[in-house]
Order: sequence, then structure tokens, then C-alpha cells
Amino acid sequence: MQTLSRRTFVAASAAALALEAKQLKTFGAQLYSLRTIIDKDPLTVLKGLEEAGYTEAEVIRANMDKIWSALKQTKLKPVSLHIDTQMFTKDIDKLNPTLDDAKQRGFSYVVCPYIAPQDRGGVDVIKKLADTLNKAGQRCKSAGINLCYHNHAFEFEPVKEGGNLLDVLMKNTDPKLVGLELDIMWAKVGGVEPVKVFEQYKGRIPLVHMKNVKAGIGPQYNERVPKEAFEEVGKGVIEIGPVLKAAQKAGAKHFFVEQDQTPGNPLDSLRGSAGYLKSLNF
Repeated sequence: MQTLSRRTFVAASAAALALEAKQLKTFGAQLYSLRTIIDKDPLTVLKGLEEAGYTEAEVIRANMDKIWSALKQTKLKPVSLHIDTQMFTKDIDKLNPTLDDAKQRGFSYVVCPYIAPQDRGGVDVIKKLADTLNKAGQRCKSAGINLCYHNHAFEFEPVKEGGNLLDVLMKNTDPKLVGLELDIMWAKVGGVEPVKVFEQYKGRIPLVHMKNVKAGIGPQYNERVPKEAFEEVGKGVIEIGPVLKAAQKAGAKHFFVEQDQTPGNPLDSLRGSAGYLKSLNF
């Protein structure tokens, strides 16, 4: 009788866990990953993404016009657009027409993608960036679109006041105007567990960049990592299941696979990541 009860308990527990397990049913690709091949044959490449299971796209403005017609021939939904950083920092007068165009094309988000090393600095520089993003975020709000900032590794450098530069940025930006696109790989390189970032900034991270990193990289704050350090989502040292669980609990809405560097065809790499995400229960 005790054996039967134990078996019943184990079976019931397994069933409960199965019900609790989730899968990431919708995920997208950052088309920057395909920059070396997509301009030559956009439709074939984008159809390849679609066939691999991707349903959303994050586009870079630099080649948007070259791939747009092909993108519209697929079922990939354009969700997010990376635009030139200078539009936030130097050419803000060009921002409004860019936002209007993005809205017309169906994008829900625009992203400030990168701060060049020569434009970086300490707390004062980050506070100035925060002020710039707040102003840009107000313009985005008026245009009916959302603004996010994409991190790399340098934002996780500790500051003497406590915390790190990302904390300074998040503290000095208006949550109603500026969100975060958390790149989990660069957080890890910067010495911070992505799960902790989601827990700390619940409700402020609608977009997520999914990629992984080899062991033994970081912590460091200048993104000088070897090309072979970049890994597909299902490889590397970051445990993806807990990240996805924390991200969804924190309110993340869109997940984009990005591979900055790949040893071979980047589409093959994205296929590998898609296969892993489709099979993962978390």
C-alpha cells in the first residue's frame, strides 16, 4: 500500500510539473545576425527564418529598405527597429520622421543600440545619456511607439556610489518613456547574472536579446571578446530556462535571437538556436 501511494504521488508530481512547464512559443530574430548574407537574397534568407520557426523580426535601419519588400512577403512580424545612435545623441531633429516611418511600417519599438567607446564615460556621462533618452522617449511616446535602450558589457561596470552604470541609467530614465532591451550575453560578460537583472527591473524590460557565451569570458566591460566566444542560445554557460522564466515573470514581451559572430553560415546558427528554443521546457 505504501509503494502504491508513493508511485501515485510521484506520478501526480510529474503531471503537475508537466502542467507547469512552459515553452517559448513566439520568438524572433535580430536581422543584424544575418548582415553578411541577407542583402544578397533577402527573401530566401527570411523564408529560412520563417521555416526555422521564427515569427518576429528585429530590423536594423541601415538596410531596412533593402530587405523590406522581402520581409513583407513573409509572415515575420516587424516588432522592433534599431536606429542610429546619433539620432538620439546628435541628430535628434531627424528622429521624428524616422519614428513616423517606423510607426507606419508597423513597428512597436525603436531601440538605441550602442554607445561607441569614445562616447562612454562614468556616472556623469550616463546621466547625460539618460536625459537624452528621456527626451527621445517623449518624442517616441508622442509618435505612438516605445523606446528601449540596448545594453552591452560596459554598463555593468561598478561605480563607487554603489551598483553599476546600468543602475545609474535606469534610475535616471523615466520608466514611462524608456525601457531596456536586455542582452543576456553581454550582462553575463559584464559579470552580472541575467536573472538578477530581470528581478531588479521588473516591468522595465520588454525586449530580450538571446545568445550565449563560452566559459571563461569576463567579467570585463569593453566587449573585447574573441569571435569564438559567441555561442548559440542552447550552448554556452548561461542557463536559458531560468532566464526565460525570470524574463516572463518580469514582463518581457519579445525575445530575439542574435548572433554577433558565427563560425559559418549565420542562418544555420539561427536555425540551431530556434531548434533549441522550440524544444526547451522551462
